[in-house]
Amino acid sequence: MTRPQEPAPLSLSALFLIFARIGLTSFGGGLSGWLMREFVVQRRLMSQDDFLSGLALSQALPGINVVNLSIWIGYRLQAGRGALVATLGMVVPPLLLAILMLIGLEQLTGSTLVPQIMAGIAAAAIGLSLEMGVRSARRAANGLIPITLMVAVFAGIFVMEWNLIPVILICAPLSIWHAWLQQGQSQADPS
Repeated sequence: MTRPQEPAPLSLSALFLIFARIGLTSFGGGLSGWLMREFVVQRRLMSQDDFLSGLALSQALPGINVVNLSIWIGYRLQAGRGALVATLGMVVPPLLLAILMLIGLEQLTGSTLVPQIMAGIAAAAIGLSLEMGVRSARRAANGLIPITLMVAVFAGIFVMEWNLIPVILICAPLSIWHAWLQQGQSQADPS
């Protein structure tokens, strides 16, 4: 029986180029979705569970979520140097492009085409974010308690319009407690 071949590790330059390409081509958001497609679906360098764990961690930490996720992915693939290279790839090329675009857009301030283009880009980014959210929810909805917690967070933030921090301060410990109980049960029952 032949085992599936492990993907070759990425070089630091390849890692930089991947993050630079995603950072430069993902206008208006949705970067986490592109990162998941690149590293989980296409390159298979990490599992979906591993990626979603990193995504959850990156969202829980202060700072820009996608930069935190870039640090995490880079670290997982190439340790400290990978974290630095991934972050630079995600931040520097798009920063330079944004500066150039702002200079160009300043010249077109009277054009009615610019807002229409930006609205189209934003719609595509929202669709990608929604796709990743649905995929993540399907993966996390593995029982009554996780589904209840997801609905509670959604209802608290979207329907009731409560502040994010109190909702997370209540639901995150409950979610962690449930995961801890599940892990304890799976270790106690090795079958």
